[in-house]
Amino acid sequence: MDRASMIFCGGSLAASLLVAWLFFPMAALDHETIAKARIPQPAESMPMFDVGHGFGEVPAIDLMDYYIENPPAPVSAGAASAPAVKFGGC
Repeated sequence: MDRASMIFCGGSLAASLLVAWLFFPMAALDHETIAKARIPQPAESMPMFDVGHGFGEVPAIDLMDYYIENPPAPVSAGAASAPAVKFGGC
């Protein structure tokens, strides 16, 4: 690599690190929010969740009960399901 390429790569790396260093405090959570997130909450104290599809809002305890009573089907290691074909999308 010639000298111009090395200067460009080094400058790009330095600029990326500078931007990350400057803007990380704006994206990071404050210490109080992190401390609250580490304390588990009972399901009864959680807000209602809007699950959409005509179901409306459902309490967290009902979602947990449904998951316990109807666990997801196990996926075999070798069989991957075919991707769903969607109209007008990828």
